[in-house]
Amino acid sequence: MDENQRCRLSIRVICSYWLSLSPTQPIKTPSSHYIVIYSLPTSHFYISVFELQAMAGRGKSIKSAAVAKKSTSRSSKAGLQFPVGRIARFLRTGKYADRIGGGAPVYLAAVMEYLAAEVLELAGNAARDNKKTRVVPRHIQLAVRNDEELSRLLGAVTIANGGVMPNIHAHLLPKKASVASSKDDE
Repeated sequence: MDENQRCRLSIRVICSYWLSLSPTQPIKTPSSHYIVIYSLPTSHFYISVFELQAMAGRGKSIKSAAVAKKSTSRSSKAGLQFPVGRIARFLRTGKYADRIGGGAPVYLAAVMEYLAAEVLELAGNAARDNKKTRVVPRHIQLAVRNDEELSRLLGAVTIANGGVMPNIHAHLLPKKASVASSKDDE
């Protein structure tokens, strides 16, 4: 039985039942339709079928208002780990501009998360190369300075306790003995 047949059957049952009820009282059918039967002066009945859209609060129906949806953060909507709301607050309070668009903190959070992941991956590799399980500033320094793009981006940045890059100038290295001895033999 489809929805229309069920509604027609409900109307027939209600019409037969309605004679004993007051004509202003609505009857709810199983399909969430309300039926009101008005008595006309000619002893006929006027049947009005309508679906009640009850509103609760901000334009939500009662069913969806009863099952309150948990609020989702902008970070989870964007699939990010960095806090979009906090970055938006910092952009607003920092007076970088008079107005901040809605996508700006999301984009900035995504860029910051990407850079942090890149640096941490390279620093973790540097720590593993040194047979360490904990990333220290020295590993971050080695990771950043060995990567060409990150070194260019963070060229003017001093990493505290990072140390210096190991480098021995070429003319300070001892000359190869095999090259010198082969020249002496001739």
